[in-house]
Amino acid sequence: MRTLYTFLIATAALWAMPRNAHGQLYVSPEFHAPGFVGKYNARTGAEINANFITELNVPSGIAAKGNILFVADLINGTVGKYDAKTGDAINPNFIAGLSKPEGIALLDNNLFVTNLDTGTVGKYDAKTGATINANFITALSGPEGLALLGNTLFVTNLDTGTVGKYDAKTGAEINASFITGLDSPVGVAVKGKILFVANNGSGTIGTYDTKTGIAINANFITGLNFPQEIALLDHTLFVADSGAGSVGTYDTKTGVAINANFIVGLNFPVGLAVKSGK
Repeated sequence: MRTLYTFLIATAALWAMPRNAHGQLYVSPEFHAPGFVGKYNARTGAEINANFITELNVPSGIAAKGNILFVADLINGTVGKYDAKTGDAINPNFIAGLSKPEGIALLDNNLFVTNLDTGTVGKYDAKTGATINANFITALSGPEGLALLGNTLFVTNLDTGTVGKYDAKTGAEINASFITGLDSPVGVAVKGKILFVANNGSGTIGTYDTKTGIAINANFITGLNFPQEIALLDHTLFVADSGAGSVGTYDTKTGVAINANFIVGLNFPVGLAVKSGK
């Protein structure tokens, strides 16, 4: 009876995931030498390859586009370019000379990268790695996460507890203090009119209006243990919970946990990216 009950619970948890939420989930544990990126099934959490990309230093931000994976290496000061299917390096030094790169975001053929030490966001050609503007946005304070909504770029500032809003084409400031009063914001993601922000200090995920910055629910998800990067696929929010050594899944409408222990046994997971399809 216990075996049947366990099977039914596991089946229910699996079906709670959206039917089209298949694809790959990429995760980078930070405190591990040498660093690596793992690849997992985005619908089941099953391990595809825990050492999908290796020989990194301290991998942080990850971004996926088509069959390409971009990985920021915090200590090496680089963004590497990899095959998202095989993990093979296309160019591990695709962009070099960065200053503790953390967050990565893609818009068309533009790659945006936060530099933690210099307080900047750089803009690069996603095909060639050529610099478009290394100081695309400046005067930030501990920039970490990036999210795009059309031509609007959102940037989290760890030190000031803010999220800034900028023009993704020009870098012009729309509102540098778009959201304030946060507790060490790191990861950020956008779905429709909602901005999700991970607060590393308070262990929460808050939701905010993308037009006004007004809080919809500052405590949308609570009880996390140092959340880092977050990612979206359909109606599922993936959260890298560094303190818990796990990746959890949550309902984007309600904040209810689908599976808080979707992937476990990780070593301080920080970077996170999800790619739909096979």
